[in-house]
Amino acid sequence: MTRRGRGVPWLERLVFIVYLGLTLDFTSAQLRYSVPEELAVGAVVGNVAKDLGLDLSALIARGFRIVSGSGAPLFQLSQNGILLLNQKIDREEVCERITACVINIKTVLENPLEVHYVGVEVLDVNDHAPTFSANETHLEISESTLPGARFQLQGARDPDSVMFSIQHYKLSQNDHFRLEVKDRGEDGKIPVLFLHKPLDKEAARSHRLLLTAVDGGKPARTGTMAIKVTVLDVNDNMPVFSKESYTAVINENSPIGTTVIQVNATDLDDGLNGEVVYSFGNNVNNKLHDLFEVNANTGEIIVKGLLDFEAKDRYEIDIKASDKGPVPLATEKSIKISIVDLNDNAPEIEVTSFSSAVPEDSKPGRTVALISVHDKDSGVNGKVICSINEDVPFTITPSLQENMYSIVTKSMLDREHQSTYDVKIFAKDAGEQPLTSEKTITVTVSDVNDNAPEFLTNPYTVYVTENNVPGTPLLSVSAHDCDEGSNALISYNIVRNAIEHQKVTSFLNINSEIGQVVALKMFDFETLKTFQFHVVAKDSGTPSLSNNVTVDVFILDQNDNAPVILYPLSSNGSAEGVEEIPRNVNAGHLVTKVRAYDADIGYNGWLLFSLQEVTDHSLFGLDRYTGQIRTLRSFTETDEAEHKLVILVKDNGNVSLSATATVIVKLVEPKEAFAASDVKSAAEDDEDNNMTFYLMLTLGSVSALFLISIIVLIAMQCSKSTEYTSKYLQETNYDGTLCHSIQYRSGEKRYMLVGPRMSIGSTIVPGSHANTLVLPDRRHASEELAILPPFRGKVKWAVSSQTDLLEGEVKLG
Repeated sequence: MTRRGRGVPWLERLVFIVYLGLTLDFTSAQLRYSVPEELAVGAVVGNVAKDLGLDLSALIARGFRIVSGSGAPLFQLSQNGILLLNQKIDREEVCERITACVINIKTVLENPLEVHYVGVEVLDVNDHAPTFSANETHLEISESTLPGARFQLQGARDPDSVMFSIQHYKLSQNDHFRLEVKDRGEDGKIPVLFLHKPLDKEAARSHRLLLTAVDGGKPARTGTMAIKVTVLDVNDNMPVFSKESYTAVINENSPIGTTVIQVNATDLDDGLNGEVVYSFGNNVNNKLHDLFEVNANTGEIIVKGLLDFEAKDRYEIDIKASDKGPVPLATEKSIKISIVDLNDNAPEIEVTSFSSAVPEDSKPGRTVALISVHDKDSGVNGKVICSINEDVPFTITPSLQENMYSIVTKSMLDREHQSTYDVKIFAKDAGEQPLTSEKTITVTVSDVNDNAPEFLTNPYTVYVTENNVPGTPLLSVSAHDCDEGSNALISYNIVRNAIEHQKVTSFLNINSEIGQVVALKMFDFETLKTFQFHVVAKDSGTPSLSNNVTVDVFILDQNDNAPVILYPLSSNGSAEGVEEIPRNVNAGHLVTKVRAYDADIGYNGWLLFSLQEVTDHSLFGLDRYTGQIRTLRSFTETDEAEHKLVILVKDNGNVSLSATATVIVKLVEPKEAFAASDVKSAAEDDEDNNMTFYLMLTLGSVSALFLISIIVLIAMQCSKSTEYTSKYLQETNYDGTLCHSIQYRSGEKRYMLVGPRMSIGSTIVPGSHANTLVLPDRRHASEELAILPPFRGKVKWAVSSQTDLLEGEVKLG
């Protein structure tokens, strides 16, 4: 279908366009087409896509469509953007009593969002002939009626537009009547019968006339109505209204039975010829009969139906006043009624376009929805203000098109904080008693990978007993990702580098899905007491995010080492020593001291001494904790000269391990003892000089190591974010064995480890082969240093005093 005007003669088209331009206010549109009414369904209206310059290949992908209301659409868009008729259009039905019939169409393109307006003007064709409500009308006119009297007739109706509606009336040739036409604006032209010559009943009792209505078509169409005029005898006074004009104002939606106005007419005649009754005029259509009624006796015009300002804002009604004479005389008067608009229509909200899912990384200003509002009221009652609820990260902004609004993001979104929003749209008019409408749309926030995995705890602390079975799980780490879908799918890995791979991580494996860490080797507390590694949790997003956690592993000691006898010295698998003492010693004399150590730590390395075998229980006693053997009484002449003592050394493990040592005690005469003592004293002097040198060297080394350890500990403490303290304290309740104790803290737990220990400040004990230095008992606030016999391996040692503690390692042998 071509643009508007094609198919209409050029002169008539020119006149029509000029007429419309002078009288009508067109609705603005980006495109405008025109089609005649009564076209067949499927007729082409225009190529919208081509006229808008749209890319035809992207129309389907962008969802090019018409936004229609609730009724059946009059038009449809083809896939290539051509506007077609969807149903047959009857202009008189679509645009009743409207001069320019323009149908506005709103088209929408998605991604990106575009709205285009198309106006289609439906051109009228002369498809209706003028018609009268009745084929014949009757008039009764008194013969006394003077020339110049006018009788308004029922006008014809033609629903076509002004151009094709009724243009004039014709009256058949006669001597008494002429025809006048009264223009009533939008109500059309009304024929009025004009009495040109007085009637004479005796000459003619009645007259028959033919009224013809002619429209503006080419060729013109006509309609006729017969008029029968009956001449009556003398009732020569007509009712006269009290006012020249009547006007009334009434609110729309006024209740039925409300009086609009009351008219009054009088008749100078007497009797029935002077009694006046009221009724609608001959030209009042049926619609007015449905809305109003006239009280025949009082002249009140009363509301009968629903008055709606949006349907029509004013009415003009003809009221006829007639007398009751034998030949009634009647007078008609026009009543103009104006309808006052009330705010009786709530705004209507229409969601034109809507993006139900918005990415959480959308920048402020992203369009979420496009809405339009409409209010059927007029003036301020039809002015609409839109808003949305304030508890959402969106705002509403007006569009360039009137009554169009956009809902856009006003701040950054966070799906992990809130994944959906109910956006309530409020539309409120500006009436004195405003009416509101509400509509809710749900906006979903889609996920992006903006959260790294978070571990449940950091660091992890694990305690593992030594001699564990390879393949046994050490622990399971767990991390949580606030994202969803693949963005929250976590895999676990152990951080490995060149150095750590050789030391620790080479014997660890982790299940990448569940985070379970497995040890592939057996741990030995005496070799490795603690180690640390790192686990990385990585999500599957694009790009992926990761986080790591520190795992501190502490190896717990088991009683897997038996005590080792240091003195007496072992030979061929058995420890046996010989001690010579004078026979005249007193009770409490220190015979010797059995020395032993246990590689385990804690209670597993805490040693207890007991006499397993002794020749005379009354002579010798053994200290349970120190291993010192002392005399219980003085020797007598009857006591044997040689005694055998078998000492059992046992640790404190759950399953105790033990070792035995044999000490042979020989009683000698005092002179022999003194000679042996002199020999040993010489050796002792040489050994003491050497011992002093080594002792000074050891103390200097220990002091340096202590200072270095303090500096390293301070540096480690400052570099760690998690509190981790390890305090080493001497065990004050244990004495006599080559052991030391270590106390350390991890978190809220406290542990004590016990191992071999050496003390200083002792003297050489005779009979100890210059290998043992002995101090008095610690109950006298003294200390001891044990110099071990040749021994391969590392031995834990401690130099202690009442106020200070130094620790380290020395290699013996």
